[in-house]
Amino acid sequence: MSMSDTLDASFEGVTLGSAVVRPLLEGARATGSGAFGGFLRSGAVVEMKSFTGLTGDAGGYAVPREIDAEIDATLKAISPIRSVANVVQVGSAGYRKLVTTGGTPSGWASETGPRGETATPVFTEIVPPMGELFANPSASQAMLDDAAFDVETWLAGEIATEFAKAEGSAFVNGTGTNRPRGFLQGATSAASDATRTFGQLQYLPSGAAGDFGTNPQDRLIDLVQALRAPYRQGAVFVMNAATVSRIRKFKTSDGQFLWSPSLAAGQPATLLGYPVIEAEDMPDVAANALSIAFGNFRSGYLIAERSETVILRDPYSNKPFVNFYATKRIGGCVSNSEAIKLMKFAAS
Repeated sequence: MSMSDTLDASFEGVTLGSAVVRPLLEGARATGSGAFGGFLRSGAVVEMKSFTGLTGDAGGYAVPREIDAEIDATLKAISPIRSVANVVQVGSAGYRKLVTTGGTPSGWASETGPRGETATPVFTEIVPPMGELFANPSASQAMLDDAAFDVETWLAGEIATEFAKAEGSAFVNGTGTNRPRGFLQGATSAASDATRTFGQLQYLPSGAAGDFGTNPQDRLIDLVQALRAPYRQGAVFVMNAATVSRIRKFKTSDGQFLWSPSLAAGQPATLLGYPVIEAEDMPDVAANALSIAFGNFRSGYLIAERSETVILRDPYSNKPFVNFYATKRIGGCVSNSEAIKLMKFAAS
């Protein structure tokens, strides 16, 4: 066989033989059936250029094939306010909600008596401040090719977890500037619903600065009863784990615990018959801290989001790094200040 015949045969084997695992001019391995992973690997922004295979703690540990294909991550506490609040999907950057604060007054009259005109409802406009969450990490193409685990899926999961943590914190303590306004950041007052200005949350004192006063169980009952009956249907307690630890030790005069642990997986524990939601963004018990919230968050707190998280893959602007630009537009604020009550750890 001549040299020409040998070369022809070799090229024929490439074009007609079995599929090549890594085709010519293609910079990534076969993507498989995962549509999202395929998009991130081969599709078209804060940078973390240290995420490469050159140094160990910045990604290099993931390059050898001998490592485990799963990555263990430290679990982050994600505030669960979204699970109990009112979440609406919006189609633009702005959102408006009308709330009636006066209702429609009625009157009494005899059978033949005159009927005068009654007052009309009073409206208040609710405008949740909105902001855009973003993440813009980078990974080298070599890292994407050589890592022993699915880098793209892991990165998407990391972004989703961080977004959930950031939005959860904003729902509690957000300033309202380019982000949601947390329910603890609004004006508060000790006045009742009948006299308090709409938009202010009512607080009840605990009886002592930085602690519970005498008969702490009575203070918790007062907090529950301060919320009017229509809102108590579906109401929950919200506090962090440190505050839960204190309250779990409270007993009645006959030795019974106020706290009722959950008897089924996935069901929250209850306090005075109401579910307890642990939100680590709630403040610890301290002087003048608003450490406990009780209310119907479905009626009291509004979350407006533009869409789900959007991720763009950019392999061109910062070669040889591939940028993953993720965004999520979201807003939030108190929509009904009568539906949420707070406990302030103060004498009055």
